[in-house]
Amino acid sequence: MRYLTSIILSLAILGYACSSNQSQNPKVVEVTIKVGVFDGHGGAQTCVWETVEAIKIDKGMSVRLITTSDIANGCLDSLDAIIIPGGGGSRQYLNLGHENQQRIRTFIANGGGAVGICAGAYLFSNTPGYASIAINGAQAIDIEHDNRGHGLAKFTLTDEGKSIFPELANRDTSFVMYYEGPVFINAPDSISYTSFATMESDVHTEGGAPANMTNAKPFFIGNSYGKGRVFSTIAHPEATPGMRWLIPRMVRWTVGKEYIAYSENAVRPTLFEKEILFSKDMLKRESAYYATFLYGTAEEKIEALDWLESNVSWDAKRWVQGLLFDSSAEVRARAAQYITNSEFTYYLPDLRAALKAEKDDGARVKMAAALRYLEAI
Repeated sequence: MRYLTSIILSLAILGYACSSNQSQNPKVVEVTIKVGVFDGHGGAQTCVWETVEAIKIDKGMSVRLITTSDIANGCLDSLDAIIIPGGGGSRQYLNLGHENQQRIRTFIANGGGAVGICAGAYLFSNTPGYASIAINGAQAIDIEHDNRGHGLAKFTLTDEGKSIFPELANRDTSFVMYYEGPVFINAPDSISYTSFATMESDVHTEGGAPANMTNAKPFFIGNSYGKGRVFSTIAHPEATPGMRWLIPRMVRWTVGKEYIAYSENAVRPTLFEKEILFSKDMLKRESAYYATFLYGTAEEKIEALDWLESNVSWDAKRWVQGLLFDSSAEVRARAAQYITNSEFTYYLPDLRAALKAEKDDGARVKMAAALRYLEAI
């Protein structure tokens, strides 16, 4: 994998890249698609944040958070599509309640779109012994080994998938963050779905999960439900630098809208060229870096950021925000680079505030470069 910090090795190069990308960005488009992201108990907070931020890549979409009370009060009438993000599907099921679940089914059947991400895909499934609402035609298997592991997983698009994601059509394989997502098969006597991509990674690094369970299974699926459409992804594009744009594209498929181009700063499928599945040793090292950020030297913190970035750490995204305000100017600058390279646009307000407060000239230069790139996504 290329070392991600190459994005901002040089202010001059980055300044050229940003101005070039902005000149090639699609024209401003009218906001025509209104999206609601479910923010209920059971959804992981970072998954909610990252899903909202991914939708913002598409300038033809507006996005808002919706809760169970919003759904009960009729908010679906003002939306074109909804997204159930990652977290815990059974907890989301319980939080929604049967009446809101039926409101979601009716919304889709009347022409609305729905995207389920990881736990959301679980929720959409028709899985015996699991709290699910049976709208995507899939059944999750081996649910007793749900904590099978995570990391950058490899997938291949089907021909149908290539028509939705033409930016990936010429790639033999692509990579997206996977975190203990469902292993799908066709649910008997259920809705027919189309597979848009196939999982190629065999994830069984934790929880005693068996080998050869995840690979060759559906990665992205889609189906009709009444007049509407449902898209389910077992993985987390919204948490993958260079691939977050897949989420708004999924939404466009569900509502039958024309696909539009996204910024070259956002569409970077060549950023990752190999699978990275976290082993137990890697998990221990990742966990130890939390203490490094609390008590380590500046050099140790920078070394930790280098490793966490190069291995696309899942947990570190909640640790780096405050490093923008570390006592060390070198750490502050490196944290800004980390946030930009990881596309944590949710932290843009912090990055702007850190730049405004920065007194060190060298750190200011690096922060400004990082900010320009992140704002151009």
